[in-house]
Amino acid sequence: MTRSNFFELSQKILSKPCIHPVRLVAVDGGAGAGKTTFAAKLALALGGAPVVPMDDFNAFDDLVEYWPRLEEQILSPLFAGKSFRYQKRDWVHDMAGRGLADWREIPFSPLLILEGIGAARRQVASRLAYAVWISAPSALRLQRGITRDSGVEDIQSIWERFMPGEQKFFEEDGTRERADLVVDGALPYEADGGVFHVLKERLDGF
Repeated sequence: MTRSNFFELSQKILSKPCIHPVRLVAVDGGAGAGKTTFAAKLALALGGAPVVPMDDFNAFDDLVEYWPRLEEQILSPLFAGKSFRYQKRDWVHDMAGRGLADWREIPFSPLLILEGIGAARRQVASRLAYAVWISAPSALRLQRGITRDSGVEDIQSIWERFMPGEQKFFEEDGTRERADLVVDGALPYEADGGVFHVLKERLDGF
C-alpha cells in the first residue's frame, strides 16, 4: 500500500488528456465507504470544482432506473458546454421510495465531480476523465451507515436489504475494475486530511 495526497491527485487529473468540453471525474464505491469526504477534499484541491452527489438520484430501491433522468438533466447539457439544473431526490419525505424535491442549478464548469454509488457506471465510463473507487469492508460500511442514519426508523434492516443489491449492481457493472485509482476508505486520512492510502493505481496514460 502506498500513500498519496489530494494535490498530487488533482495534478494527475488535470494533466490527463481529455477530449470532452468538460473534465468529468467520478468518485464511486459502496455505501458508507467514504466517498463524500473524499470528493469534498478532491474538489477543494481542484480549485472548488462543483460536486453532484448521486444520492440526489439514487434510492434504496433504485440504482438503475433513474439514469435516463440524469443523462437528460445533467450529462446532455454538461457535454454540450451548458449550465444545467436537476431535480433532487426527496430523502426527507421518501426514504425508500423515489419522490423528488427541490431543483438545483449549476453553472457550466469545465471540471465537475460525480460522487456516489454508480458515478463511474458503464454508461458514463467513456466520458470520464478520471475514476476513483473508494474501498471499505461491508461490515464497516454498514456500521457507518447505521450511525449516520440513526434517526431513521428500522435503518439497520433498510441497509441490510440494500447492500446485496448494491453488490450485485457493482459486480455486473465491473465498476471497480475500470477505476484509475482505488483508495482505502477504511483508513483515516492523514496530515490533516490531505493524505490517503492507495490500494491500486492504473498508470497508463500518465
